Amino acid sequence: MQLTQLRRITPCFISIDRFSSIRNHIQQGSFICALLTYKQTRQEGFYNSSVVPLLLKACASLSFLHHVKALHAESIKAGSDCHVVIGTALLAAYAKCGVVRDARDVFDTMPERNFVTWNAMISGYLRNGDTESASLVFGEMQGKTQVSWSQMIGGFARIGDIVTARRLFDEVPREFKDVVTWTVMVDGYARIGEMEAAREVFEMMPERNCFVWSSMVCGYFKKGNVVEAEAVFDRVPVRNLEIWNSMIAGYVQNGFGEKALQAFEGMGAEGFEPDEFTVVSVLSACAQLGRLDVGKEIHHMVEQKGITVNPFVLSGLVDMYAKCGDLVSARLVFEGFTGRNIFCWNAMISGFAINGKFREVLEFFSRMEDSNVRPDGITFITVLSACAHGGLVSEALEVISKMEAYGVEVGIKHYGCLVDLLGRAGRLKDAYDLMIRMPVKPNDTVLGAMLGACRIHSDMNMAELVMKLIREDSATGADSHNVLLSNIYAASEKWEKAERMRRPVVDGGSQKTPGCSSIIFSDSYGLSEVVPR
Repeated sequence: MQLTQLRRITPCFISIDRFSSIRNHIQQGSFICALLTYKQTRQEGFYNSSVVPLLLKACASLSFLHHVKALHAESIKAGSDCHVVIGTALLAAYAKCGVVRDARDVFDTMPERNFVTWNAMISGYLRNGDTESASLVFGEMQGKTQVSWSQMIGGFARIGDIVTARRLFDEVPREFKDVVTWTVMVDGYARIGEMEAAREVFEMMPERNCFVWSSMVCGYFKKGNVVEAEAVFDRVPVRNLEIWNSMIAGYVQNGFGEKALQAFEGMGAEGFEPDEFTVVSVLSACAQLGRLDVGKEIHHMVEQKGITVNPFVLSGLVDMYAKCGDLVSARLVFEGFTGRNIFCWNAMISGFAINGKFREVLEFFSRMEDSNVRPDGITFITVLSACAHGGLVSEALEVISKMEAYGVEVGIKHYGCLVDLLGRAGRLKDAYDLMIRMPVKPNDTVLGAMLGACRIHSDMNMAELVMKLIREDSATGADSHNVLLSNIYAASEKWEKAERMRRPVVDGGSQKTPGCSSIIFSDSYGLSEVVPR
């Protein structure tokens, strides 16, 4: 073969190989690698419309709007934007990136649409909370499918309009009311805690899938009804990993760490291999119980089985080690991972805070600022609370001054930390002035912190001012604070006033509000939240 012929054929093989590589990257979830490979291919002058829908899906997953627009421009230039598959992928990508107007422009200019296109447009509106536009498109759609009905029901359920969701469910033609449609309705009720209605629909289902069983289990756990969650779990005819994960996570969410570990053992006994969602929940159970020994075993298991160490697993490991008092291991795990997100940073900063390492809290907060991760409201609460317990007044004022720059709203908890800090430092007048001036009404916790500071510094005059505020607001528990005020009077040897404060509490049978702590909990979708226990 002559050299000129070889040069003509070789680039073709290279381009085919690269397009195949793009597909492999996307199938494996390596979206960045796929986009980099495509960029290199385009620089060499090659274009293949068959990979464009896949690339658009990758861009949408990463919210890379600029890349979506670039692919759109290339498709127009190549004349492939008129293809129904590419047009549908374009409008879906625009919608997922939050620019639903651009999605609608693509939809309106498409020469051909199929039912996938219509469903993508409906989904785009629902994703962006525009149920009115979604309803209009749904009404115009000819040949609605099960997906169309399920999307509409689920969309209204997600925004809390369960009445409209149920009306649509009741309107679904019998031939389209499949197991998915029933499941969406049950899940809609379960998500907002209407478990009686969820149970009613659930019991009417002609058949059930694993997801609906999991929705019922999660729904009862979310309501704190552990007994009913267990009863539903026991009825599951064929369990899968997702149902076991729901059970373990539900126990953790409700503070039943031991039961979570027992369920984890039961899952293994039935032959199920844990995934990253299982690991996060079990690590949280270990953190609850202070079971460093079990936590280390889970860490070893993750390494042995090659379980994906995503940012949620990392934050779970850091949280577990820190709450079990092993800050050295927590820091080693943290420093050994490069893809840290907000949950990882918050877990490490919180770990230092709960172990009284207040200077390290500020050090890591500063490191977080230097990274590409922006602190959120939880970060600021943790740092401010650490400053309060460490008596770091100037540092706290500097931290709170940064919140506006990061677009984080200063809420009641942040103000509460400052009131607590100033009170502990003996600056009671400054604390009281802040409490009066802050744009939100002081809640029971803030008022209690202020009274506690008055007790520490034996300031009766300030304590009486705070109690006046408490009595003016019937929403706060004045009786619960009477005990604290009584103690302040007693410390000042004002026995008559101390007795007068305690008498309504004793006569009325009031009880002190029990304290609570919190844990970081990640559900099966990888979302973390702070839940009481």
